[in-house]
Amino acid sequence: MVQDEIPKIIPLFPLPATVLFPKTYLPLHIFEPRYREMIEDALSDSNAGSRMIGMALLKENWEKDYYGSPPIHPIGCVGRIKQIQRLNDGRYNLVLYGLDTFRVKEELAGRSYRRAWIESARSAGDSASALPGPLRSELVASLQLYAQARSWENQIRTVLAMGLDDEGLVHLLSSELDLTPVEKQFLLESEGLIRQCRRLIDLLGFMTDERRSRKEANRPSDAGT
Repeated sequence: MVQDEIPKIIPLFPLPATVLFPKTYLPLHIFEPRYREMIEDALSDSNAGSRMIGMALLKENWEKDYYGSPPIHPIGCVGRIKQIQRLNDGRYNLVLYGLDTFRVKEELAGRSYRRAWIESARSAGDSASALPGPLRSELVASLQLYAQARSWENQIRTVLAMGLDDEGLVHLLSSELDLTPVEKQFLLESEGLIRQCRRLIDLLGFMTDERRSRKEANRPSDAGT
């Protein structure tokens, strides 16, 4: 994604449990009036950032000020509206496609929804879109061990058979594996694809060990037989 295509000011859609990654799809249901206005503005031909929304993760204790402006993690992902359905009562169903990560520089007033002046979250050294061969092999091996621990072998084989490039594979796994929102945010904030892949491998190893420990703890004891 060419960063110049992303406007410097974008609408923000902060959620408590959703993290969007580049090259992934996110279905959303829009029902709050302020976010209906956000969608209408994003779809407007006169809007310089037409069809783009910045997804951001709310920080802990967001419930105290949800209808105001609770704190958000400063790094998010810009998504472009790819599909949209307007319902009779004004609500929307839509699908976002992740474009690139951003960093919030300053939030702006003037709308019912939140907006921000943003910059790219990538640094000059973050341009790699492919993994070194050994690192990709390590990722696949970690993924297969995790799949065995979860009995997800068929699902993982399906993912690996999709023929995704390295960037697409790492982002898809970061998005779809059963990670917590904070863990996903940790991956999103990685300084480049290689760092994100290494973090993902570490998380896969941790989850694999945890799953095996649970199975071991739940195994019936042979004592007394």
